[in-house]
Amino acid sequence: MTTELKVEQLFDKVIRDRHSVRKYDPTWKISNEEIKELLGEAILAPSSSNLQPWRFIVINDQALKEQLLPIANNQQQVVDASAVIAVLGDVEAYRNAETIYDQAVDAGIMPLEVRDMMVNHISKGYPSMGPEKLKEIALVDGGLISMQLMLAAKARGLDTVPMGGYNAEAFREMFQIPQRYATVMLIALGKAAVEGRNSVRLPLEDVTSWNGFQV
Repeated sequence: MTTELKVEQLFDKVIRDRHSVRKYDPTWKISNEEIKELLGEAILAPSSSNLQPWRFIVINDQALKEQLLPIANNQQQVVDASAVIAVLGDVEAYRNAETIYDQAVDAGIMPLEVRDMMVNHISKGYPSMGPEKLKEIALVDGGLISMQLMLAAKARGLDTVPMGGYNAEAFREMFQIPQRYATVMLIALGKAAVEGRNSVRLPLEDVTSWNGFQV
C-alpha cells in the first residue's frame, strides 16, 4: 500500500512540474544511450490495433539543428536544446501487422488463432479506410506517444517543448521523408536554462460534460 501511494505521488509531481521550456542550456548534452532509454519508455504508449505507427528522427548534430532553425521559424530552442526529436506517423502502419502479431505469438502472449483473426481484420479493414482516416489515426497515435515522451523526459529530470510551428514541407524535404509518413510535431529535449512558465487551465466544469455534450 505504501509503495502504491509513493508511485502516485511521484506521478502527481511529474505531471504538475512538466512545463513547456523554451530556453535551454546549450552546454548540456544528453547521450545517445539516454535518448534510447527515453524513447524505449515512450514506445510503451498505446496505439490503434497496436500498430505502433510512430517513427522518430533524433536530431542532435549541431550543424543539422542550425539548418533546421529557419524551418522551425527561428525558435531558439532548436539549436540550444540538446536534441530535437521529430515524431512521425506511418499512415501505412497496417503493413506491419503480421510482424507485430507474430512477435506477440512468439512471446507467448497471444494465441495463434487470435493473431490470425487480428491480422485478417487489419489487412482487410485498414486499407479501405481511405488516406484521410489513416492519417487521422497516425496523428492521434503520434499525439499519444509525444505526450508519453514528454512525461518520461520530465520523470528523468529533463525538459521539453512540443513544437507545431514549423514548415512541415521544408522539413520533409530536408530529411527526405516519404509521403507515407505524416509529420506530427517536433520536440525539443534538454536542460532548462530558464524554468518554463506556470500556466492556468480552464475550470474542469467548463470542459467536462456528463452523459451528453453541453456547450
